[in-house]
Amino acid sequence: MLQESLKEAIQKLSELIEMTKLDIESLSQAQNDQIFRRLPLKETLIREFEQKKAIIDSQMLQLKHKNPDQELSVLLGQEILDLLDILKTHLKQLKELNNGYARSVHAVGEFYTSLLRRIVPHENSGYGGYAKPQQNFLTIQV
Repeated sequence: MLQESLKEAIQKLSELIEMTKLDIESLSQAQNDQIFRRLPLKETLIREFEQKKAIIDSQMLQLKHKNPDQELSVLLGQEILDLLDILKTHLKQLKELNNGYARSVHAVGEFYTSLLRRIVPHENSGYGGYAKPQQNFLTIQV
């Protein structure tokens, strides 16, 4: 049971990794609609992974409670330990991809914000320097 749960969790992570790679490629080609189309599926995969992870945690805790005097690494066996290593590797890979993706999204957002501020003059107002369009500019254009 633990072995199957681990395999399923690894599969979910593999799918998330591939979708994140597609998102990065779509972002670089300015195909935002494809990114938004994949979002519900990614959210579903994340929920499914979290459910599998909870099952894995529960199964490992049960195993440890049944055998409190033995090391968990001895109880699990080599195949389960190998699957846990694969899971850890996939999690690290997904984290690195998400970090790079987040930096790219932030850079694109900053680019569009600066472009908007060049096209429509803005004035800073209030605390925190929030910029809002100049009202007189918008009034004149109307």
